[in-house]
Amino acid sequence: MTTASPVVQHEVELAIGGMTCASCAARVEKKLNRMEGVQATVNYATEKAKVTFDAAAEVAVDDLVATVEATGYSATPPAPARPDGTPGPPGGDHPGAEAADVLAPLRQRLITAALLAVPVIAMAMVPAWQFEYWQWLSLTLAAPVVTYAAWPFHRAAFTNARHGAATMDTLVSVGTSAAFLWSLWALFFGTAGTPGMTHGFELTVTRSDGAGNIYLEAAAGVTAFILAGRYFEARSKRTAGAALRALMELGANEVTVLRGGREELIRTEDLTVGERFVVRPGEKIATDGRVIEGSSAVDASMLTGESVPVEVAAGDPVTGATVNVGGRLLVEATGVGADTQLARMAKLVEDAQNGKASVQRLADRISGVFVPVVIALALGTLGFWLGSGAGWTAAFTAAVSVLIIACPCALGLATPTALMVGTGRGAQLGILIKGPEVLETTRSVDTVVLDKTGTVTTGTMTLLAVRTAADGQRGDAGAQEELVLRLAGALEHASEHPIARAVARGAEERVGALPAAEDFRNVPGLGVQGIVEGHAVLVGRQRLLREWAMELPPVLRRAASEAEAAGRTAIAVAWDGEARAVLEVADAVKPGSAEAVRRLRELGLTPVLLTGDNKAVAESVAAEVGVEEVIAEVMPEEKVDVVKRLQAEGRSVAMVGDGVNDAAALAQADLGLAMGSGTDAAIEAGDLTLVRGDLRVAADAIRLSRRTLGTIKSNLFWAFAYNVAALPLAAAGLLNPMLAGAAMAFSSVFVVANSLRLRRFRSLTPTEEPAGTVGA
Repeated sequence: MTTASPVVQHEVELAIGGMTCASCAARVEKKLNRMEGVQATVNYATEKAKVTFDAAAEVAVDDLVATVEATGYSATPPAPARPDGTPGPPGGDHPGAEAADVLAPLRQRLITAALLAVPVIAMAMVPAWQFEYWQWLSLTLAAPVVTYAAWPFHRAAFTNARHGAATMDTLVSVGTSAAFLWSLWALFFGTAGTPGMTHGFELTVTRSDGAGNIYLEAAAGVTAFILAGRYFEARSKRTAGAALRALMELGANEVTVLRGGREELIRTEDLTVGERFVVRPGEKIATDGRVIEGSSAVDASMLTGESVPVEVAAGDPVTGATVNVGGRLLVEATGVGADTQLARMAKLVEDAQNGKASVQRLADRISGVFVPVVIALALGTLGFWLGSGAGWTAAFTAAVSVLIIACPCALGLATPTALMVGTGRGAQLGILIKGPEVLETTRSVDTVVLDKTGTVTTGTMTLLAVRTAADGQRGDAGAQEELVLRLAGALEHASEHPIARAVARGAEERVGALPAAEDFRNVPGLGVQGIVEGHAVLVGRQRLLREWAMELPPVLRRAASEAEAAGRTAIAVAWDGEARAVLEVADAVKPGSAEAVRRLRELGLTPVLLTGDNKAVAESVAAEVGVEEVIAEVMPEEKVDVVKRLQAEGRSVAMVGDGVNDAAALAQADLGLAMGSGTDAAIEAGDLTLVRGDLRVAADAIRLSRRTLGTIKSNLFWAFAYNVAALPLAAAGLLNPMLAGAAMAFSSVFVVANSLRLRRFRSLTPTEEPAGTVGA
């Protein structure tokens, strides 16, 4: 019996250049998927194509590049792998280099358009400024705007035309070109070039042959406005690869290896599997490995979400980028480069970003219908007037008027102005919105996944309670508690362990200055011991007390069991040969978390608590803040799978997190909200950043995003409504230049005024706003 050999799949990522809208991405994706054995996903936001093809298919990377180029766009194959085994970025450059190169010429075109268009618009709109040869100065200033500054629109329109498509670029190119070319005809062959010609400010509907009308302000103004929108959009996409860079930069740059019995400092990327390296207290562990010698506590919260440091000893595995907070460790490397957990998480983030369905911009969706209709109407107008015997001049005037009035002046302002005001107001409230594509998702999300550590909780260990053997005995408990805190706090103050720091900090807050400890000794994995104010003190696990032939009395055993059942860490305290108290330490819930969960529910969202911590801790926190659905003991790479599973159930998922372990899940979620108090990797992977680290701001962020999206939609409606209402007048040949200009100006003013209403948005979270903040 023979079995078919499995089909080997190759995967490659291409950097796609020249895309100007989501329909461009769809066109490239469609062309690639028509190739035999090829499956492609093109993401407009990240400007990348993820392509999978069968090894048996006669397809090479060069063929993929050629297909993209034949579609009218550029494609850059991936660079060779780096020395550490991780893949190089598409094109071989630093991930930020390409974005910077794209942004610079766009900025130059925008500055050129803005500087030259302003005087053109001013002269056209203010009759008092129309000196004898003003029209020729307008031509001189407008020409570079319509040719050089608007060149990306003309190039994209030509590419679209070759493939039988029409987008916003087509409308901008056709409208500005029509306005400019008609103005040239009127100046050189009509009466518009006559010295002393003026455009009087008359809002009348009259038929004109157009020979004395110029539309240079429309051509220059529309170009400048829409270039501004493109520039802000490009800036928002600039950090698409920053999450990956932030993740990879978390690792240690240098490592101390043992070679020939001697310690040698080398670059981490030069470390090989099997080599042994030293990790001192406070240092990052360079790569994944196994402890050969020593014992310590390792803070892995940035990767796993575990708030309590993990005790490790000989034989235990350790993960790269975690921090050694205890003793000296000798570690043998078991994985380097692309084989480490950190690199695998970076790959998860990248896959999640590239796998996101690209959000098609509202303006492009409308333009897909509006552009062909306008062009057809212009041609119909031309044919009608020629057929009625009106003559070529009147017919062309009416047809060009249709194209000019359809040119989306206010449309160019609709998204950028609302986004600018909304993001500006958000920044005042500690909410950073990355771009317009983020807003569309906020309307549809119905589930919010909350990371526990650092999001719902503070992320740092806190002393929550002191249980003494004197509890319940009137008059003794208070004095006993103060003594416990003085002695235990003094001893823990000499330790660097995170739990010890929590005890010392809590003791200082409650009883003030602590005495000095003598003969301090750290007992690895168990606790600390020493002399404080003449007392022989032990602080640590119950096992440490047993080694000194001490047992907790029943009241303290019961207190320790209750603390552990609630997900807290119980620390025993003894002195002078007797167990005296139990300290309860845990990652405390943030003060506003319960209120935040209530507000999220009011917005129609179902909260889910997701954590790498154990189930008892997770359920305790969930009960305190009012979350019913809990998913605990989840490894970092499994968080992405949890989000995917919820999405597969038909839910639209928002994710709130702050750690490296959340970065991939934030990128995978339909909407990622990163706590600004968290890591750079999480912040870069999120769609919204909550600067203050207050979970209550998450509800404000969704409210503001939904309000901003609603404003953009109303802007788009009115921007098109003015154009559509004026189209019949243009087709009838009744639209004079000043009426067209006034309609455009009024629609633009309306759009800006509508956007400015977002400045009145109020946060429901108490905050100290900076001076000058706009209120209601």
